[in-house]
Parts: sequence; C-alpha cells; structure tokens
Amino acid sequence: VQLVESGGGLVQPGGSLKLSCAASGLTDGHYVMSWYRQAPGKERELVGFSNSVSGKIRIVDSVKDRFQIFRDSAENMSLHMSNLKPEDTAVYYCGARHSSFAYEPNFWGQGTQVTVSS
Repeated sequence: VQLVESGGGLVQPGGSLKLSCAASGLTDGHYVMSWYRQAPGKERELVGFSNSVSGKIRIVDSVKDRFQIFRDSAENMSLHMSNLKPEDTAVYYCGARHSSFAYEPNFWGQGTQVTVSS
C-alpha cells in the first residue's frame, strides 16, 4: 500500500486549505484511512479517520468545528481545513489500516507540510 499526500503549503491565519490523500495497492475496499499531524517538538496526533466499511467519519474535538474529512472513494480521502490557526502548523500524514473498525495505521504517507503564518 502506498499513500501520497498533497495540498500542503503556506496559508495565512484564518485561511483555508485542502489536503488530499491518494492510496494505491489496496487489496479491497476495507480500509480505514486517517489523518494525523505532527507539530514541531510534539508527538504525532490523530486528526480524524474515515471508515469505508461503516461509513463512519470521526474528527477530534479540538478541530471538528473547522476541519472536515471526505472519503471520495476507497482510494481517495481529503481533509478540508478552514479558519486555520498558527497552532495548526504541522506535517500532516495520511494513514491506512486494513480493517473494518481499527484506525491506527500500519501504512503511512510521507506527509505534507502545512504552515499557518502571516
């Protein structure tokens, strides 16, 4: 399984950004895909996930009023971020797990940098 993130960049506070994750090599449609982020000096943290089997999408409370996850297909997922804040600055990673319920990834993308700064 290969995961490729795209869409990162520099954005001003209050701005919006869309990240995309494209997966290849999936054996079937039963993958939970997730977004994580890692800010400088901090541990990687979950942003949210999409379960293609149940249709469930979950976003962590700290960003759920500003971030949305869309699962366009078994292979494609996007993260729509709005009203971005400097504390959203991080490397954003796409993850995948071949599962009907567990979301902790065993496949990772390379990550895409998001910088929120004026």
